[in-house]
Amino acid sequence: MATIRQDDFIQSVADALQYISYYHPVDYITSLARAYEREESAAARDAIAQILVNSRMCAEGHRPICQDTGIVTIFLKVGMDVRWDTAMTVQEMCDEGVRRAYTNPDNTLRASILADPAGARKNTRDNTPAVVSIEMVRGGNVEVTVAAKGGGSEAKSKFVMLNPSDSIVEWVVKTVPTMGAGWCPPGMLGIGIGGTAEKAMLLAKESLMDPIDMRDLIARGPKNRIEELRLEIYEKVNQLGIGAQGLGGLTTVLDVKIRDYPTHAANLPVAMIPNCAATRHAHFVLDGSGPVALEPPSLEDWPKIAYDMSSARRVNLDTVTREEAATWKPGEVLLLRGKLLTGRDAAHKRMTEMLNRGEKLPVDFTNRFIYYVGPVDPVRDEVMGPAGPTTATRMDKFTRQMLEQTGLLGMVGKAERGPAAIEAIRDNRAVYLMAVGGAAYLVSKAIRASRIVAFEDLGMEAIYEFTVEDMPVTVAVDAQGTSVHQTGPAEWKVRIQKEFAGVPILA
Repeated sequence: MATIRQDDFIQSVADALQYISYYHPVDYITSLARAYEREESAAARDAIAQILVNSRMCAEGHRPICQDTGIVTIFLKVGMDVRWDTAMTVQEMCDEGVRRAYTNPDNTLRASILADPAGARKNTRDNTPAVVSIEMVRGGNVEVTVAAKGGGSEAKSKFVMLNPSDSIVEWVVKTVPTMGAGWCPPGMLGIGIGGTAEKAMLLAKESLMDPIDMRDLIARGPKNRIEELRLEIYEKVNQLGIGAQGLGGLTTVLDVKIRDYPTHAANLPVAMIPNCAATRHAHFVLDGSGPVALEPPSLEDWPKIAYDMSSARRVNLDTVTREEAATWKPGEVLLLRGKLLTGRDAAHKRMTEMLNRGEKLPVDFTNRFIYYVGPVDPVRDEVMGPAGPTTATRMDKFTRQMLEQTGLLGMVGKAERGPAAIEAIRDNRAVYLMAVGGAAYLVSKAIRASRIVAFEDLGMEAIYEFTVEDMPVTVAVDAQGTSVHQTGPAEWKVRIQKEFAGVPILA
């Protein structure tokens, strides 16, 4: 019978959260490296290269893979023979582990959790509370799985109550394209089938903690109906041609995970939750012998890839004109240098409210670019911590007003833009550039100076002015309103379908 001591539990959780902030699971890296080797889409291959280079940099530098260091989910399997030596509840111990991890001065993580979600939405400042799931099981140990789930991928979670005769595969294949690229593919799809609505969602989230084994499943063949479903969904989703970051390509998902549970005869609940390029989870067991320290992976498991910027076009943000921006082509890679403003949800809301009241903004946006980002605080000698893009579609409702009333020339963010934003970009001869989600530390190395210029009270959502040098971005919507997130997947869906029909894909 194990006695689990309070500080052993807390420290193990804190250490595991630090660990997953900078170490990808090795199964994810090896699967992504294989996808990189076989990828034929230049844009998707460039995006995967950035993710792999970023991952190795984070493993070496012990800094976050993504600026969105996630909402913490902790799954506990508590043996019924376990005894606790603690004055705190399990939830309180989990929260203290999160607090220690996210405020660690050697690797400070971004606090993203807001209390009063339907009201004031005030940041808790330490990323607490965690979402804790407890299952009582036989035995005398405590099994712990920690995960840090980014908001971009979590926002794409789906649930449906199908009729018992409906096709699960058909629903998934129809639904994935509606998720856009904000979940930062290539990643995994976790699917929960059965139980009740809340049970299906829990099953889907739990399935994402399983190791990637699709290659082995393909090699040996399915042994049951669940494995048949996994294979069928994996093949059909990849045939959609969505590709890395939604740019069009051969690999959209690296694996599909499914867990099921008995359900009511009248129901077929199905939940789907994607895991992004910042896949972060770890498992350990507390047996009463002390805190658990996870073994670091070998860097030999990471591919030795150097990000090639030789063919990219260099752009000076301090002198760029609307006429120059009009020459950029969808899918073209640019390297940005000069002054780049930042701003995301809270800053945009405040600015549009000021404009509506006829007030002058604290920043002049004329012919400037704004980067949708909420960075991690710097540590040691860093200018800025990991600073990858946030999902651009959340700013769509502000885009026309910002372009027409501030003189803004362009935007940088993650994933696609919606129809209204694309129309506003076209009407104002502006541009939208995409930075790779899952390459936050790589992006931060391009930031040479940083200062807050407005709304300091918003914390990570304040408006900064970055001075950047060779920051890689892709032209996602050009001045004519052509979106690579529409043209890329459409092209690759046709190419993949031709391959499956026996027609070779043209080089």
